[in-house]
Amino acid sequence: MKPLAHLKTAAIAGATLAAMALPSAAEYPERNIQNIFPWGPGSAMAVTQIISEAMSQELGVNITVVSTPGAAGVKSFETALSKPADGYTFIDGWVAPLVLQPLVGNADWTYEDFIPLWSATAVPFAIVTRKDEDRWTDFPSFIQYMKDHPGELRYSSGSIGNIPHMVLAKVMQANDVYARNIPYPQDGDAFKDLRGGLLDFTFNNPTTYRSNSDAFQVIAVMTENEADKAMFDDAPLVGEFGTEMGLTGLSPTGWHWYVVKPGTPDDVVEKLRSAMKAALDREDIQEKLKATGFVPTMYPPEKYDEIVGAVGEQLISAKEAIAWEADKVAGK
Repeated sequence: MKPLAHLKTAAIAGATLAAMALPSAAEYPERNIQNIFPWGPGSAMAVTQIISEAMSQELGVNITVVSTPGAAGVKSFETALSKPADGYTFIDGWVAPLVLQPLVGNADWTYEDFIPLWSATAVPFAIVTRKDEDRWTDFPSFIQYMKDHPGELRYSSGSIGNIPHMVLAKVMQANDVYARNIPYPQDGDAFKDLRGGLLDFTFNNPTTYRSNSDAFQVIAVMTENEADKAMFDDAPLVGEFGTEMGLTGLSPTGWHWYVVKPGTPDDVVEKLRSAMKAALDREDIQEKLKATGFVPTMYPPEKYDEIVGAVGEQLISAKEAIAWEADKVAGK
């Protein structure tokens, strides 16, 4: 063999052996994943832990839910966006930081800046009054009382300008009635004052209603989803009384949609999507979520722009309803 040929053969053999010695590229996921959650511990965090645990069983690695409260959820998004776009961090995108905060100018992103996985759950709201209330017996007589006593009733949505406030204001605007919203730092304090007669009505989600069902009655569920009635002992939907709020789909609820940072590789996104769908498809997981007071929504990623975009447009009109309410209370 000629020396040059011998060298070429030796070089090829050496390169082959070197390639065989190199570790193969790791397949995602090779380590644990973080789910960045925007609130403190509570029922919402329990829900995301249920979903994350089911996803971890699909992916074969642990998924840690990292509570990152602050600035109405904005801090969680900022934290997640500071991480690499490698699929080892995803965001539990609740409506407040994903849609509402950008609308009011408190965040420099929009929902379009993220890659969606699957939608997770929604929390329906209802108007509740005391069970022993004798000034009205149902939603129509409740509205008639407010017509006859404009601005007299006191209620709470928790904080001013939150999603329940928007929904309640839209319901009242649709019926041309208004009341005075009293803010509370803790929802539990508002529910205690409703029991005690200091408030006339308030919002409840399924969890708080179940905790107070001995004293509260639901006069209307504020969504268009028939399945939500079961969460409130089959109370009527507000639409059954001819009230058109202009809030459809997810708009009149609290909801979340898992998303990842832009630039996340396509194959990684698909693995996360497949794991989330498989988790949400499990009947045991759906029952656990419902038992916690959350309704599985199961919207696929291709519906993200259509559904979330509509929410943003409708929340703008809901903010206008809050301004309308404030003018009414001020006597304008």
